[in-house]
Amino acid sequence: MPLVAGIDSSTQSCKVVIRDAATGELVRQGRAAHPDGSEIHPDHWWTALQEAIAQAGGLDDVAAVSVGGQQHGMVCLDASGAVVRPALLWNDTRSAGDAEQLIADAGEGDARAGADFWAQATGTVPVASLTITKLRWLARNEPDNARRVAAVCLPHDWLSWRLAGHGPGSGPSSLQLLRTDRSDASGTGYFSTASGTYLPEVLEQVLGHVPILPAVAGSLEATGRMPAGALIGPGAGDNAAAALGVDARPGDVVVSLGTSGTVFAVSETPSADATGLVAGFADATGNFLPLACTLNATRIFDSTAALLGVTLAGLTELALAAPAGSGGLTLVPYFEGERTPNLPDATGSLHGATLASYTRDNLARAAIEGVVCSLADGLAALQAQGVRAGRIILVGGGAQSAAVQQIAASVFGLPVVVPEPGEYVADGAARQAAAVLTGQWPQWGSGGTEINAADGGAPEVLDQYRRYAGTYLTS
Repeated sequence: MPLVAGIDSSTQSCKVVIRDAATGELVRQGRAAHPDGSEIHPDHWWTALQEAIAQAGGLDDVAAVSVGGQQHGMVCLDASGAVVRPALLWNDTRSAGDAEQLIADAGEGDARAGADFWAQATGTVPVASLTITKLRWLARNEPDNARRVAAVCLPHDWLSWRLAGHGPGSGPSSLQLLRTDRSDASGTGYFSTASGTYLPEVLEQVLGHVPILPAVAGSLEATGRMPAGALIGPGAGDNAAAALGVDARPGDVVVSLGTSGTVFAVSETPSADATGLVAGFADATGNFLPLACTLNATRIFDSTAALLGVTLAGLTELALAAPAGSGGLTLVPYFEGERTPNLPDATGSLHGATLASYTRDNLARAAIEGVVCSLADGLAALQAQGVRAGRIILVGGGAQSAAVQQIAASVFGLPVVVPEPGEYVADGAARQAAAVLTGQWPQWGSGGTEINAADGGAPEVLDQYRRYAGTYLTS
C-alpha cells in the first residue's frame, strides 16, 4: 500500500513519521533538534527537517506528505522569497505591549469594548503569542524591515512551500503559491475563524500595507507536489494536528499535560470569548477548536517530586496512597504566573495545612490535583462557550501517570481515554496526508486505556480547589 509522511515542526524539534496510508502502521521515523530561543531563522527548521527525513529513510517512496507546526510564528518574506529577518515565535513576549495597544485601539480607551471587537472579529483576544502583535512590533521597531515584507506566512506554511521546491530567489510569482489551512490561519489575529476569511484592514492598520498571505486550502485539498511527485497536504497548526492524531471528534475534549497544559475541544460552532480565557481557533477538518492554555503543568510534578526526594514514579505512588482531596491540603499551582485565568504575576500557594494533613502522600496528591483542577477550570471556560464535553482524551508526558489518570477521571467527572504514547502532531499530519491521497479520512485504529469516572466524579475536590485559586468562576 502507499506510504504517507507526517511532519511535526515544533518549537524544540522536528519529527517525521512514515505510515501505511491504509492501516496507519508506523513504518519508520526520524527526529532532529531545533535551536533554543524565541527568535529563530527559518533555515534552521529546513535543516532539521532534512536531517529528520534522512533519519527516517527519505521520502522517495512516499505518496503524500503533510506538515503540522508550531502556531503563530511570524515568517516574513521579501519580494524574492528570502526571509526578511529571523522569525519571532509564539513564545516571544516582546510584543505584549502591542497586544495591549491593539485592544485599546479597538476599544478607543475601553479595553472591554476592544476585547469584544477582537473576539467577534477573529475569535481570539490579542496576546503576545499571536502573529498580528509581532507584526505591529516589527512596524514600530524595524520599519525598514516592515517595508520589505512582501508576504507573511507561518512556520508550517513556509515548510510546505519549501517542500514544493520554492525558496529564496524564487521570485514574486512563487509567493502567490504559499498555502495554509484554516487551523493555523486562525491563530494569526488577522483571520476570521467564523467566516474563514482574512481581515486585510487589520494588516493595513498594523503593517502599513497588505502583504501576500497564503491561500487557505480545504481540509482534503492538495496544495502542491514535491519535486519527486509526492502530494503536499494543507498542513495544520500543532493543536489541530494533535486532534487529528488522536482522532478527536465533536464531543471530545483533549487535555494535554506537558510543560504547559492545554484543553481544547472539537466543536461544530465557533467561539468568541471576550474575557480572553478561550482562544477561538479552527480545526483541520472544517470544525472549530476552542482552546484554553495554562502555564503550569508537569513542571509542578517535577518540582514536587524533587522536594519530596522521589522520582516521578515515586510521586505517583505517594499520590495514590492519599485520599481524594489530599486530606484538605490544596496546592494552587501558579508557580510561573498563570494564563487561564490571566494572572501573570501570581505565585503558587499551599492551603489547608494541619498537623494531620501535612504529609508526603497528601502533598504529592495535592500537586497533581492542583494541576488537574486548573485544567478542569479551563474546561469550564470552554463549556461556558457552549462546548459539548462527552469524554476526555488525555495526552502528553504527564498523562502516563496512573495517579494523573485516576484524578483526571474523578475531577472531570467524565470518561477518560489515554491513547498509546506517540507523536500525535506528526501522526495527525500523516493522517491528513492519507486523506489528501485517498479523498477521505482513514479509519486508522487507535489503542489506549479507558478510565471511567469514579462514582460520577469528585466535585468536592474541585470545589476545595476553587476556594483558593482565584479562578474566573469565583472572581
